[in-house]
Amino acid sequence: MVSMKDISKACGVSVATVSKALNDHSDIGEATKQHIKQVAREMGYTPNLSARALKTNKTYSIGVLFVDEANNGLTHDYFASVLDSFKRLMEKHCYDITFINGSKNRKDQMTYLEHCRCRRFDGIAIACIDFNDPEVTELLESEIPVITIDHPFKNRIAINSDNENGMRELVDYVYHQGHRKIAYVHGAPSNVTTIRLQSFLRTMKEFGLQVPSEYLCEAPYRNVYACHQITKKLLKLQDPPTCILYPDDFAALGGMQAIQEMGLHIPEDVSVAGYDGIPLAKHLTPPLTTVQQDVEQIGVMAARELIGLIERPKQAMIEQITIPGHLVEGQTVARIK
Repeated sequence: MVSMKDISKACGVSVATVSKALNDHSDIGEATKQHIKQVAREMGYTPNLSARALKTNKTYSIGVLFVDEANNGLTHDYFASVLDSFKRLMEKHCYDITFINGSKNRKDQMTYLEHCRCRRFDGIAIACIDFNDPEVTELLESEIPVITIDHPFKNRIAINSDNENGMRELVDYVYHQGHRKIAYVHGAPSNVTTIRLQSFLRTMKEFGLQVPSEYLCEAPYRNVYACHQITKKLLKLQDPPTCILYPDDFAALGGMQAIQEMGLHIPEDVSVAGYDGIPLAKHLTPPLTTVQQDVEQIGVMAARELIGLIERPKQAMIEQITIPGHLVEGQTVARIK
């Protein structure tokens, strides 16, 4: 096996210089650094991760706990994009990502905490899970560095999308397009759902608008069929809404299909809007009005904060970090008198 000492001899530099070059230290010249890396590659050098773990007491391994009850997994557009940017920054800092087995039917019978200790993860990122699960609570209250995404928890750093102002901006836009009869199909109970629903109701109240109880409906996130059925029910009301807001862009597809099946047109007969700003939204006909969440920044900030917790624990600030999104107007909300 090729060692740093072998590389130092081949390059005519000290072992310390080789170490600095391979670890991207800034106190050696770029040309020297690239030369050493090239020689290391040609000699077939691979770092001894076990030795590094013993020396630093770190495994450079990060666990990700991501359990989607709808079984969308990494086809879940929003979280897949967040975790992709999270992964890229983590790997840039030499950390490997491992998904924690979230199945309740797992054969090892270990709790999440036991699993994380067994794998000696340096830190954990938690997203899209039942935060009321005792196993999740146990993990969050452990000694392991943890960050959460879109869910605040006491004494833990949370990276949250600005769902309150996102919903406010969406309702404000729909209102100023002339709509007064606005229905909201919100997601299943969660921290995100609560924030969006409260923001919707608060903003409607500020505009002096009453929201009939039949205008508030619940559907699981990303459930096309449920939103298809709910949309038909809303449009058959004696006083139907002129605009329907959906829990996410993917679910909005079901609503748009239902409207078309009823022989109606978007936005001339019924206006619709989604949430998330997934790439598919702008390719629909017509392009969907939505709130685009900054998935890139959410993932980057989650990685940055977790690295800080691991490498500089005494300097870490436990706080709730909110990442703003922005309205994408699209062409699915008509201007009416």
